[in-house]
Amino acid sequence: MINTGDYVTRKSYSNDIVFEVTGVIGNVCYLKGAFVRLSADAPIQDLVVCDRGKMKDDFCPLIDLNLDRNEYFYLPGKVLHIDADKSYLSRCMDFYKKNNVLAYGKCVKESEIYKELPKFLNQYNPDILIITGHDAYHKARENSNSDYKNSESFCKAVSVARKFEKSSDKLIIIAGACQSNYEELIKSGATFASSPKRINIHALDPAIIATSLSLLDRSKDIDLLNLLSKTKYGHDGMGGLKCKGTMYVGYPRNEDA
Repeated sequence: MINTGDYVTRKSYSNDIVFEVTGVIGNVCYLKGAFVRLSADAPIQDLVVCDRGKMKDDFCPLIDLNLDRNEYFYLPGKVLHIDADKSYLSRCMDFYKKNNVLAYGKCVKESEIYKELPKFLNQYNPDILIITGHDAYHKARENSNSDYKNSESFCKAVSVARKFEKSSDKLIIIAGACQSNYEELIKSGATFASSPKRINIHALDPAIIATSLSLLDRSKDIDLLNLLSKTKYGHDGMGGLKCKGTMYVGYPRNEDA
């Protein structure tokens, strides 16, 4: 018997991804990835219960910094993270905290993000905006947003954000989730997006990009290939545009700070 809250894998996919069961209706279980931003459903007979004690995900990189604390002070870029999944959002917020990045998190359903976005943008005025949650590609007609679970909603939200701030130098936007329509998200105004190869992305991937940009001097260009390599699946899962960092560097540092 499989119940809500159980962790399972799918036999038909060689048990490749661990899911949490979010609901059971009749013979169908509704699933969300334990570590990847993917939602799915499957018949009960296709599922194998995963021992919680064996569930492990060691992918939680800290961003390498070499800051001269003796002379300068640093003001990292501010992050606004809007996520449709509360548990993923919580994990990302922990990641920001560990890396000393000021971040504000809001949990909003994918289809509602565009409505709530103007309020949050005015309230927090971020340097970096993340728009994410769950998505899926159904492989019917490539590059049509109707074939994606939530890409159209993400694109709509990105367009709203770009009306708020047209320049990527002033507002970096990171958008998408597993298997999202990468090209359309970039066309809509995202600076970084998933997923070039329509693969799954890790729950932390958007936060890794945001944190790296938050902690990079705004006078410096990013090393795009190196930045993408920090994510779980590299440039297959995340892609984007060259830009600069968002951190202010000042001098002198207060001796009491």
